Amino acid sequence: MDLSFYKDKRVFVTGHTGFKGTWLCKILINAGAKVTGYSLSPPTNPNLFGICQIEASMTSVIGDIRNYGQLFDAMNQAKPEIVFHLAAQPIVRDSYQNPHYTYETNVMGTVNILECVRNIPGVQSFLNVTTDKVYQNNEWEWGYRENEPLNGFDPYSNSKSCSELVTQCYLNSFFQNSNPAVSTARAGNVIGGGDFANDRIIPDCIRAAMKNEKIIVRNPHSVRPYQHVLEPLFIYLTIARAQYEDRKYAGFYNVGPDDCDCVTTGVLVDCFCKSWAGGLTWVNQSDGGPHEANLLKLDCSKIKKTFHWKPTWNIETAIQKTVEWAKIYMNHQDISTCMDHQISEFSERQGA
Repeated sequence: MDLSFYKDKRVFVTGHTGFKGTWLCKILINAGAKVTGYSLSPPTNPNLFGICQIEASMTSVIGDIRNYGQLFDAMNQAKPEIVFHLAAQPIVRDSYQNPHYTYETNVMGTVNILECVRNIPGVQSFLNVTTDKVYQNNEWEWGYRENEPLNGFDPYSNSKSCSELVTQCYLNSFFQNSNPAVSTARAGNVIGGGDFANDRIIPDCIRAAMKNEKIIVRNPHSVRPYQHVLEPLFIYLTIARAQYEDRKYAGFYNVGPDDCDCVTTGVLVDCFCKSWAGGLTWVNQSDGGPHEANLLKLDCSKIKKTFHWKPTWNIETAIQKTVEWAKIYMNHQDISTCMDHQISEFSERQGA
């Protein structure tokens, strides 16, 4: 992908202090974009946004996506051409603890950003980032396609299904024959350096490895479409650019790995232990938590056909790059340089 398209483009990113948001801003800054981020303070301590020190290279606005007035002022000041909407309450288990906040953030947050886009001239391209969990999950062996019913089971998944429906409504009601071009991207589970979230398997693995403890795995038989964080981010950038240049590319897209990389959590952790080395092991220990899907796959044939796209790093490479980042962090080395190197290497591999 030629990132030079983004040079001097005004880009607005919600959720920029999160894991995926920070990586996205890093890519855009490296490409020469004029980036404005709008988000709550970083959700974890430590956090990638602070560690990689990108705040000085962009405009960072700390604000709540539920606050329409503050969001409008920030976007009106930025006058963006391209908007990436990543702000969300992203943790399934947290959504059971606080469903009201989850729906407020994930549903009304989407309404608020789309209202801003509708009322502030100049936005040419809008991408709402959702999740593979938006689908009504029947625990099928085959992957869900973009025309399957949307009906997530838990409050997080359901709220993201609602976010998809809100986006479709605004597209039909307000943007059908005028700017911006609108898409959503339904991504699988992402891994990579700098994710410090709770209740995510790879951060749990890294925390255990750094303490030289056994990794606790809640459900080793669950199957998920794991991919390195750069995989969806580069295709988000591809979609946003394509629909900016030609509205025919606007649509709803699944973004996930090939079937061979839809692995069980147990296989994922085995791969992590092998890459980390040092005799690291794991144990199966259910904590009796709330319902989580056992089987979830995506059919990504649409995005492959539309953009001639294919995954760049397989699951083993994705784990290796995550471990590389974690060990650089653990040894107090230069995180920003590590990220730049991985972004450059990924980009070069895409063109191979």
